[in-house]
Amino acid sequence: MGDDSKVRLDKWLWAARFFKTRGLAKAAIEGGKVQCRGDRCKASKEPKVGDELQIRQGFEQRSVVLQVLSGQRRSAVEAQLLYAETADSIRLREEAAAKRKAMGAGLLISEHRPTKKQRRQIHRFRNARNSPDEV
Repeated sequence: MGDDSKVRLDKWLWAARFFKTRGLAKAAIEGGKVQCRGDRCKASKEPKVGDELQIRQGFEQRSVVLQVLSGQRRSAVEAQLLYAETADSIRLREEAAAKRKAMGAGLLISEHRPTKKQRRQIHRFRNARNSPDEV
């Protein structure tokens, strides 16, 4: 797979498909969202096989152990062979996802403004609710 003896951390994160681009990987490292053995690190750091990384992406917090060094981005199946996620990390992520799902079960957040048609439906609904004898 990857016979690279030395590879930059941002390049490895990109090759392992944690980030879509090396630029995003570098920004995450500089923002403190990636830690190597519990310490902040630089994008130019050369990780070693066996190093443990903590990677935070949105709500997700992963703890992975490097298995193989590679600077080439390949398929997702091959990328998963570059690391092994710890059992504690998997358990904590699943628990956090279940909590988020339970808390936001009735919460509907729209990422856009309503269309003209939707606004009319909202107004009709509100007017019908406020004055039931007009229906």
